[in-house]
Amino acid sequence: MAEQTAGTAKLLDVRNVTRSFHVGGLINGTKMIAVNDVSFSLEAGKPEIFTIAGESGSGKTTLSRMLLRDLEPSGGEVLFEGRDVTTIRRRKEFAAFMKKVQPVFQNPFETFNPLRRVEEYLFDTALNFGVASDRKSAAQAVDKSLHLVGLSLEELSRRYPHELSGGQIQRISVARSLISNPSLILADEPVSMVDASLRMAIVNLFKKLRDEQGVSVIYITHDLATAYYISDRIAIMLRGYVVEMGPVEAVLGRPLHPYTQLLKESVPTPIPVDKEAWAQRIGLSTQEVKEYNQIGCKFAGRCPQAMDICRSADPPDITSDGRTVKCYLYKEVQS
Repeated sequence: MAEQTAGTAKLLDVRNVTRSFHVGGLINGTKMIAVNDVSFSLEAGKPEIFTIAGESGSGKTTLSRMLLRDLEPSGGEVLFEGRDVTTIRRRKEFAAFMKKVQPVFQNPFETFNPLRRVEEYLFDTALNFGVASDRKSAAQAVDKSLHLVGLSLEELSRRYPHELSGGQIQRISVARSLISNPSLILADEPVSMVDASLRMAIVNLFKKLRDEQGVSVIYITHDLATAYYISDRIAIMLRGYVVEMGPVEAVLGRPLHPYTQLLKESVPTPIPVDKEAWAQRIGLSTQEVKEYNQIGCKFAGRCPQAMDICRSADPPDITSDGRTVKCYLYKEVQS
């Protein structure tokens, strides 16, 4: 799905990115397109929270790995500050890239060795990225980042991961990502393993970082509740495609694509005008993997409005009502 932002500098520019995998045996295997022609961009100097939402197997984690330079696209480009990230080869260049683009992962306890004190990871981050030249200055940088997430170096000193709560560990993960003063944080399911009572505290932290620190966040989730609450814009993924993308109030409040409409209908109460009231966790359903490779719209087999053309060719990207939607129902609207 294409999105154009003319006349502005791009912090991140994802252009028609595709990633395919070979699945099955060498003889009977097949190619699965996990991410299919995905495009979006984030403007430099305009911090925002951009959410990529999708069910398990939608391609969102594969996409995030390409954004982090952990996986190369089969086609298309990922440009950060104008440079194709696949051209980053040297260790020094990769370190400079990671200093500006920091991940926050799903399971905070996998980030830290249980046999090592938590503070040592934070000190290493400050020293390895050149934020500090010695342990004393590293302590200052670490303490500053911890204060941004409501913690301090003093209270964490000499403590191991098992001595801290899940919420504390995830906040420490966010603090670690902030030590290098990044421009972009990529948070992959950061609240899925956090207790419900702490979930909103974590997502409010990302909003605070956007508003007070000027950090853009790519928030990857299957949870539409936090997605609606936290996002400026949202992209809905289905079987590798982005089927609808735009301002979160439009996409989740007035969905156009039948798949997004189905997601909204799964909510037991209407989407409220007040984001503060959007508190229930909504999960996306799991569908058949065969939808990845079927011809035409990946939702055609379950769509109550499907037409013959939906099963024979991929839908175009249509601009309608302030967002883009991949659906033949809106082709006439654009023309």
